[in-house]
Amino acid sequence: MDTNDSLRLASLWHSMHAISQQLSPVVGCNGVELLQADNFDLHCFQSLTGTKFFVVCEPGMLHMEALLKVIYELYTDYVLKNPFYEMEMPIRCELFDLNLTQVIQKDRVSLLGR
Repeated sequence: MDTNDSLRLASLWHSMHAISQQLSPVVGCNGVELLQADNFDLHCFQSLTGTKFFVVCEPGMLHMEALLKVIYELYTDYVLKNPFYEMEMPIRCELFDLNLTQVIQKDRVSLLGR
């Protein structure tokens, strides 16, 4: 997925998320957190500042919420503390990418090792 596809997905999801908050009959609804399709699940975590993080995985994968929180911690540690990062721009931070890859690989190994 290239940068433009990522931006389109984020824009679409942001709109769906905002609309679902407004239309939900549940008081205090935080919007769509999980989209389940035949071939994938899309999990969303929204930080207190409104930044959204996504994980696309196989249907029925467990512990994606915990993974999203770890990704958010990496974001706060490596992206937000980077003086060259500009808010609302695509993330281009080598340390974030490296640590994210390690977390994803570690999560994969733990899931396969069951």
